[in-house]
Amino acid sequence: MAGVPTVTLNNGVTMPQLGFGVFQVPEAETKAAVTAALEAGYRSIDTATAYKNEGAVGRALAESGLPRDELFVTTKLWNSDQGYDATLRAFDNSLELLGLDYLDLYLIHWPVPERDRYVESWQAMEKLHADGRIRAIGVSNFHPQHLRRLAENSDVVPAVNQIELHPYLQQAALRAYHAEHGIHTEAWSPLAKGGDLLNEQAVTDLASKHERTPAQIVLRWHLRLGNIVIPKSVTPERIRANIEVFDFDLDQADLDALSTLDRGVRTGPDPEAFNVV
Repeated sequence: MAGVPTVTLNNGVTMPQLGFGVFQVPEAETKAAVTAALEAGYRSIDTATAYKNEGAVGRALAESGLPRDELFVTTKLWNSDQGYDATLRAFDNSLELLGLDYLDLYLIHWPVPERDRYVESWQAMEKLHADGRIRAIGVSNFHPQHLRRLAENSDVVPAVNQIELHPYLQQAALRAYHAEHGIHTEAWSPLAKGGDLLNEQAVTDLASKHERTPAQIVLRWHLRLGNIVIPKSVTPERIRANIEVFDFDLDQADLDALSTLDRGVRTGPDPEAFNVV
């Protein structure tokens, strides 16, 4: 897949370690952005029902001419669609919008603890997986207590937990839980929001040392930790730059410098309190 390394999920499915995200990309701009990403060499595309751009993603994939088995497509179940039957309906709708016969990875977007329906949703996703309509199933924004609840009610361990993760929020305890239970960590907002991270002295010093952009340094940090990472952009130059991170490496001193940036501060919602439907 265009030189991008893959990770092997806990059910044997392989997934590119670096993909392209379309969070907050307006539908009118999504097709062009995904097309630019595919042309740059990305083969993993991450969207969600809540992004309201699955149709544009599907059109870009269809017009790319790329074989389906070279693509890895992820989408997510939105909070208002949780529950067994509602999950089955939402999946069908997403698949239709994407114009696909099957999905590579389907995630529960948030646990939404107040509704307490994510176990039902997981059981519906287990059926879709067993029926061969999804190659792998996982979750997003789940804490250990949510993961333990799934484990108590299912024999299928999530393949992925997609979480907010960047040098300001390094999530060491959650990553350790994932490693112990065979769950791959996937980072959303990998560069943090607002741009402050890319101006940090530790990041800019390493950018100078390696003759790379600050964003490339942070993305390489993710890869060195073993994270799956899905940067997003609508600028073709940045889209290309974000995938050009496999011809240099960070040493232990570099990693140690970036580890000092951990503040434990979120730029997005706290999953335990986020109950928006």
